[in-house]
Amino acid sequence: MTATTANSARKMLTRAQCRALLTHVDGWIATGLGAGLAPLAPGTVGSLVALIPWWFALRQLSPAWYALILLLAFALGVWACEISGKRLGVDDHRALVWDEFVGQWIELAAAPLGWPWLVAGFLLFRLFDVWKPWPIRIADRRVHGGFGVMLDDVLAGIGALIVMQIAAYLL
Repeated sequence: MTATTANSARKMLTRAQCRALLTHVDGWIATGLGAGLAPLAPGTVGSLVALIPWWFALRQLSPAWYALILLLAFALGVWACEISGKRLGVDDHRALVWDEFVGQWIELAAAPLGWPWLVAGFLLFRLFDVWKPWPIRIADRRVHGGFGVMLDDVLAGIGALIVMQIAAYLL
């Protein structure tokens, strides 16, 4: 497969691929309940959709329950993205956005209350996820399969969380 073909395979889903994803529970999970099928910026759409369960459920959990949910969501994502990636023939297809959900939830784990912090957290996570500074870039390039799909966004979430906490401390 040439580089152009590989890039094209990562960007566009055929109807058969969409059907293959959405006829299995792993595909629904991996695509963030379909958020990853957005034609433009599926990662951003996935991060936005991830704010809904965070706002209505996760932010109200104790730290112990929040951590447990994050671990379970990570494990579920590794499984779902591994199977869905194999089904698509692309390890980290842009339609697989469950990693954005988990990364966004990590970033918001200790976010101060208020809409400005929610918006800042969303933007910080997207910045780290797209920019992929070290060590995120290394993980993105060297770790493959479902674990690799999830790992770079976990690291992006941790990086954004650190920056958010520094900003909260300074302000």
